[in-house]
This record gives sequence, structure tokens and C-alpha cells, in this order.
Amino acid sequence: MNIDNKSKSYITFGVIAIIVCIAIFGGISASRNIGKSSKTISKENGMRKLNKYVNSIDPEDVEPIQGIVNYEENDTTFQELPNLTDDSIVVQNTTSTFAEIFSSSEKTGTGTDGYLRTMAKQFNESNPKLKSGEKTSIKLRTVSSGQQVDYIASQKYIPDAISPSSSLSIEMLNFREIETETISDSLVKNYAGVVLSKKAYSTLVEDYGGVSVQTVAKATSEGAITTGYTNPFTSATGLNFLITLLDSYDPDNILSEKATNSFIEFQKKIPFVALTTGQMRNAANKGTLDAFVLEYQAFINDNTLTKNYKFIPFGYEHENPLVALSSASPESKETLQLFAEYCKNNGSKLAKECGFNQKIDAYTPPSTNYAGGTLIDAQKLYKENKDSDPVICVFVADISGSMAGEPINALKDSLINSMQYINTDNYIGLITYNDDVQKRLPINKFDLNQQSLFVGTVENLSAAGGTATFDGLCVAMKMIEEKKEEIPNAKTMIFVLSDGECNRGHSLKEVSPIVSSLKTPIYTIGYNANIDALKQLSDINEGVCIDAKTDDVVYQLKQLFNANM
Repeated sequence: MNIDNKSKSYITFGVIAIIVCIAIFGGISASRNIGKSSKTISKENGMRKLNKYVNSIDPEDVEPIQGIVNYEENDTTFQELPNLTDDSIVVQNTTSTFAEIFSSSEKTGTGTDGYLRTMAKQFNESNPKLKSGEKTSIKLRTVSSGQQVDYIASQKYIPDAISPSSSLSIEMLNFREIETETISDSLVKNYAGVVLSKKAYSTLVEDYGGVSVQTVAKATSEGAITTGYTNPFTSATGLNFLITLLDSYDPDNILSEKATNSFIEFQKKIPFVALTTGQMRNAANKGTLDAFVLEYQAFINDNTLTKNYKFIPFGYEHENPLVALSSASPESKETLQLFAEYCKNNGSKLAKECGFNQKIDAYTPPSTNYAGGTLIDAQKLYKENKDSDPVICVFVADISGSMAGEPINALKDSLINSMQYINTDNYIGLITYNDDVQKRLPINKFDLNQQSLFVGTVENLSAAGGTATFDGLCVAMKMIEEKKEEIPNAKTMIFVLSDGECNRGHSLKEVSPIVSSLKTPIYTIGYNANIDALKQLSDINEGVCIDAKTDDVVYQLKQLFNANM
């Protein structure tokens, strides 16, 4: 009896032990897969599915049409700038006499990004008056630092004043013989920096002897960490990083052959240059990046970043100056002086609450002041040398019936007008889709002949039928993977241009695992679209989704191409 009870006890204990083991190992397995999609598949399985889908899609081969490449001899750099709309106005003037300011987004947003927006509203509510006794006010628009320069240099739109993130924008305007008058050297102070994961920080300290732009660049070039930065054509932080990087290579001449060659080696290891900070942050959150650039004010306002990352300042201080254009009227300049004084006397507490005017110990910004011409030449150096390895890219264009009229015309104009910003060493293909998928242009080097075929084919597109977006995407991915077998070192990307949701063929749910497994970034441009599905598609591999109105699509594409192609 005792023996039987003893045996039962052993059996019971054994069963419990087995259950516990299963629970423990099951828990370990589950914890290892936290954050991983159940739809995650290998590249091999992704290709197997892709081949099956493309075989069922059976795309039509359409003969390309020769066209005429007509690049104007005059500088067309600014022709694609969109007309400014009321959407960019964040504070409206309250009087007939006023001063209009362009300001960068970290000061014109909401919450901790709304310093200047709040100050402008409070200023207007204080009923300020000029010396003449006339009432005045501020009109505030949100415009990126790079775009501020473009609008003014092109004379497409000239405000009374600008407040970019840094004085680098002012230097570039002055180089273009645009006269400015400083109202305030600094409305608020900020810093640019590299945000490093704790693991990357340890790697630099232990293996590279310290943490700086120089060691970040060296570790990136050697593949020890993965780094991302923002487009130096639009982002003040991106331009600051580029200048600091080139200076670290050759302080005597940032445009030298030595600096250029070192930049090329660095750029080989960059997965992408982000069009927006959001794109970069998304990549960091997914573990794609160990290091990325950001302003200190944004860093300290993000609890996740401050907890898990280190901020290393670099380059010029972001002084956020307020600068009047010479074309501003005396009344506007007086209004700006009143506003700057109001910010100085009433904005200190708010500036601190928003994360500005912080002190970073043991950091002194460089004293070297590069002229505007050198900054512009550095942007050109970036554009010409950022792709030492070629890019394989396929455009996937929606020609469904809902694109008829203005959307299809805008798509055609935007592709043709922006193709001049694609480097000719890259490899470009074109697919269209409606109810079915058409292979319009096989992937080839973007030389004059391929450009001619691209122009002719795009010019002859017409819209009709349904919307098989993800069928078109599948065919594009298959074309890219086949071309990559010929050019294994190439970077890959896809641009999807559409106005709405898919209503034919395969679904986003079916295609997403394949997209994830192949790792090709997908940039989506929505033409007056419901862009939820497009955004989901771009988010898979850290692409960008742009809700582009028909009058600013060319400018958006230019920025994408300058950043990545």
C-alpha cells in the first residue's frame, strides 16, 4: 500500500515536472518571439510564394515607346516647388499689418514642438502696436529649413522672415546674393547629435576608444554598427551631420578627394538616408539602426529614447535665429523686432518646458564657419557620391479608372519632371497596373536610351479599369530579385504611385510577409488618396509614405530621389 502510494507520488511528481518543463521552455520560446509576427517567413519561402503569385498574375509584356528627353538648359532646380497653401499656416495674422515667418517644424508643431506657435499666438493676443500706434501681428507657417531656402532662392514665395533650425540656411541664402537682416541671433538653442543604442555606445567605447562622429563613422564603415541620417537637402540636422562628417575626414578641405573617398566608404554601409525623422525613428524601433541623428530637444522629450539610448552632440549649435529678408517692409521689420523681444522677455519658461535652451556639459561647437557656397558644394558632393553601389528601382504606377483626369496627368508629369534627379548609374524599371499588370520597361541602366524609353512610355499612359496594387508590387519584386542576381551589391527600392485602395488581385495581408522577407524598402506616394494601406506597406521595411497633393508631387519625388537615388 505504501509502495503503491509512493509510486503514485513519483508518477504525480513526474507529470508535474514535465508540465513545468513544458511551461518553462514554452515561456522561453514565447519570450523569444515577442514582437515577431506569426507571418514572418524566410527569404526562401518568400521567393517561393512570390514565384507562385507572379505565375498566377501572368503580367503582360508591353513594348516600350521611345520618347524625347528634354532637359532644359536653364536651372530647373526650383521649378517643382509646390504652391504654398493655407495648410502650412499654423498661426494666422489678426491684423492687416503683420509679419510672416517661415519656421522649422520642431518649433511650429504641437505639444513640446510648439514653442514658436504658442509664442506667436500669445504675441497676437497681447495686441502689440507699432510706434505709429498701428496694431500688428505675426503670421506663422511651418516650412522645413531646406525648403525655406528653396522658396526664397527661387523667389517663388518670399516671407518677411525665416527661423530655420540653424544659421547654415542663412549662409546658403547669402551665397545666392539674397540679403538678410538678423533680428535675433537665437530664439531658442538646440543641438544636433547622434543617438546611439547602449550596445552601440559600448562598442564604440570598447573597440574604438571613445564616442564621437569620427568613431561613429569608422565603426559604420567597418560594419560594426548600422547608422542612419536625414536628407541634407531638407534637414538642418542632416546637413550639419554631412558637414561634420566631411570635416572629420579632412579639416583642411571638406571637398577634397580624401574627404570624398572616405565619405564613399562610409556611405556604402548606410542602409538608407531618411527623408523624415519619423522614417529613421521607425527603423530604430525595429532594430534596423544602431545609431541615428536627431536634435536634442526631440531626444529629451521621448522617454523611450532617453531610457534606452545615449545622445552624443556634434557639429554646429542649432541657434534657431530669426532673420528678416531685405524685401520686408519697415513695418514688418518693426513687428519682428517686437516679436523677438516678446519671446526673449516671456518665453524662457516655455522654451525650457519644450526642451530648448538645455546645456550639454563638456561640449563646445566648432568655431569654423563654412561659407554658403561650400555648404551647397557639400550637398552636391553628397548627391554625386552617396551611391557608390548602384540602386535597382522599379516604379509601380496605378493606371486604374479612378486615376483618370488630374491624378494620371499629375503622375505622368511628376515622373517625367523628376527623373532628372535620378543618377544615371542606377537601374530603373517601370510597371503599371489596373485590372491586370503590365511590364512596361525592363530594368536597365538609366542611360539616355533608358531615359528616352521611360519618357515615351510614361507619356502614353492612360487610365481605366480596377486596382490590382499588390499584384503590381509582386511583379516588381520579382523583377528586382532577378536583376539583383546580376548586380548582387546593388541597393533595391520600389516606388508605388497610387490614388487608393486595392480592389483586385492579391491583398496586403497576403503580400506583407513576402515584402518583409525580401527587405526591399517601398516608398509610396498617394495621389489624393486614402493612404492607410499605402502607409502600412511602406512601414514594413522602413520606407516612407507621402500623401502628395497633385501640385507638390514633383517636389516630394525630388527629395526622395536626392536622398536615395
